[in-house]
Amino acid sequence: MMTRRYLLFFTTILLLSKVYAQRQQNVLELTPEQIEAIFIKQNLDLIAEKMNVSIADAAIAQARLWENPSLQIDGVNLWSTNAQRGGEREVIPPLFGSFARNTQFSAELSQLVSLSGKRSKLIGMEKVSKEIAMAQFEDVLRGLKAELRKSVCEMIYLSSYRKVLETQSQSLSLLIDTYTKQVAQGNLAKNELLRLQAALFEVENELNEIQSALNGQQKNIKALLNAEPFVVIEILDGARRIPNPEHYVLADLTTSAMNARPDVTKSKLQTEYYGKSLKYEKSQRVPDVTFGVNYDRRGGVWHDFVGFSMGMEIPLFNRNQGNIKAAKLSISQSSYQAQKQQNLVQQEVVEAYHNYAIAYGFYKKIDNNPLIGELDSMLEVYAHNLIDKNISMLEYIDFMDTYKSTKQTWLTAQKNVSVQFEELQYTVGTKIK
Repeated sequence: MMTRRYLLFFTTILLLSKVYAQRQQNVLELTPEQIEAIFIKQNLDLIAEKMNVSIADAAIAQARLWENPSLQIDGVNLWSTNAQRGGEREVIPPLFGSFARNTQFSAELSQLVSLSGKRSKLIGMEKVSKEIAMAQFEDVLRGLKAELRKSVCEMIYLSSYRKVLETQSQSLSLLIDTYTKQVAQGNLAKNELLRLQAALFEVENELNEIQSALNGQQKNIKALLNAEPFVVIEILDGARRIPNPEHYVLADLTTSAMNARPDVTKSKLQTEYYGKSLKYEKSQRVPDVTFGVNYDRRGGVWHDFVGFSMGMEIPLFNRNQGNIKAAKLSISQSSYQAQKQQNLVQQEVVEAYHNYAIAYGFYKKIDNNPLIGELDSMLEVYAHNLIDKNISMLEYIDFMDTYKSTKQTWLTAQKNVSVQFEELQYTVGTKIK
């Protein structure tokens, strides 16, 4: 019995470990374009923000509705009055009399009617609110898309730099194996082996730091894609577009930003909204009218009385002065804010353009250096020369540092030019062709 329990326990542990291993090995290889397509479809922030547009549609539909009519029944006499043949009247409870025919009551059906086009003005306000919601959605999309693209650039850089460190680690490991045998044979001093091991420890420590940074970027990208936590995303780095900034005219970029940036559109719409709000508040000065039809049975001289009623407020004290003044001030305030936003956008485009030009120039300077492509082969040559004792340990370690720093500088320049290009597209508000 105990043996069967132990067997069941270890079988369960084995199955769980297999499931965990499968989850751990669930690698998803995606291009940056595929990542962006998944992001557009699955990002939860975008889904939630898009609902604000549907909420604005519901507000427009609500503004189109008329006020409900009102029905009021009052003065119901719980005692019925029945006429006798002899001219005398007898009052009896309705439970024993004819309630529907003889009970005294009155009823009124009324309908509120808005004047001065209040309903149409309110609909106009809600339509502008929908446009603002759409601009807000576009702004959120723009920001999240830029965040995603920068995370992809950072992840490509970290993966590429990890390969550099792995190349160094492999080279050092091979040298350490060779030096360990030489030290065991008494051909080399231990201090040279120790120097190689110290260099390897330093590289491995940096590899751990890079992997931690990669894990952080994995978390960011998977959160933006709404991906499963056990999925490992690997980016297939193809040929990246790095256009020359000299192909763009700065004045054209600022003009494009004025037309394409959703935050500029939103600031202009806000002014339009307050303009429609002012018209709506002015229409509130005209009081609404209530029309009604009332019926009274046995409540007066007439046995069945049908009358017509009309009522309205007298705009004597409250003519909506405060709300009208607030709407006028809001128009002026939003106009200043819109102008401020336009000035800020122009400054952002100019800054992003110059930053991209600087990053592009530095990247091209490094990328055009023919020695960059020879670094990997030079590393192998230096390792063989060290084994053959054609160079000293100090020369080899010095080249290792140069190799790593040069590769890191080149990869950083490549990342920075991509990030600055994405920043330029973000400030312009549209894809730059």
